[in-house]
Amino acid sequence: MSFPKVVLGGGLLAGLLAAPPAEARFGKHSDSNETSKPVHKASAIGADDDASKKEDENRNRSLKTTTVSSTDDCCSASASDDAAAIILGAVFELLFRGMGEAIAATGTHHGHDSDGVDAPPERNSLRHAVPFSFRAGVLASPVEGGMGVDFDVGWDLRRFGVDLRLSRLMGTGAGASSRDIRTLGELHVTYSSLVREDLRMRAEAGVSTVDLPGRVYVGPSLGMSVEACLLGPLDVEARFQVTPFPYRQMDVRAGLALHLGSLMLRGGARSLYLDSEVRPPGQDRSFAPEFGMGFTF
Repeated sequence: MSFPKVVLGGGLLAGLLAAPPAEARFGKHSDSNETSKPVHKASAIGADDDASKKEDENRNRSLKTTTVSSTDDCCSASASDDAAAIILGAVFELLFRGMGEAIAATGTHHGHDSDGVDAPPERNSLRHAVPFSFRAGVLASPVEGGMGVDFDVGWDLRRFGVDLRLSRLMGTGAGASSRDIRTLGELHVTYSSLVREDLRMRAEAGVSTVDLPGRVYVGPSLGMSVEACLLGPLDVEARFQVTPFPYRQMDVRAGLALHLGSLMLRGGARSLYLDSEVRPPGQDRSFAPEFGMGFTF
């Protein structure tokens, strides 16, 4: 073989060995800048559809399970609320019924409970002559340009007793302020000179006070009160109180009291006179109806 042919054959062989391996592509040219794409594993035709169907079924099952669970929780919570409401309603019904029965069964005005004429009288048949009685109440007196509210608490031990009262006189006019409010107080020791089943008459003595803006007056106080049975559970009540100095006060009241067991419904009239130095502005002599309620045991 001639020398030129040897050189030509060696160059072809060296070119074949140095060339990069060819890529098998159909319809596309090789691009070295293309990024490699992920290759999915080979699977049989129809396998992807079965897998997606199973995933959808699993998701639907989980949604159904969650929905049923939340519905059950709502139902159980609603049932618990209904049960709690029923229990609370029953408890309040028992409480109010018990209070009503206790009020109707107690008090001092039930009439004669004795079976025989010679039998000793029971406590509820003594009415105003019970060995021990306790009373408390509130009365409201609307007056011209203001309002009076009276609280009273007292008790009697056959003859002796205690009576405590607190009155608030408040202006309700357009120019009324806290400086127009007066607070009256009374603390009396009582002695019942007449005690019978249908009547109790008390003499009262103690101190009275009036609270003014920046000042407080304290003076002696005398009074008298009476309670008498008028007709069945209906009583008539009257009271008189006076303070001669260092300020002048005169309080007169009379009215009726209806005893419904231990509950009293009261109504009447009141006249309160105070010195010009201590009375609320614009009120000289107040005379007004009063009404309220109370308890007696």
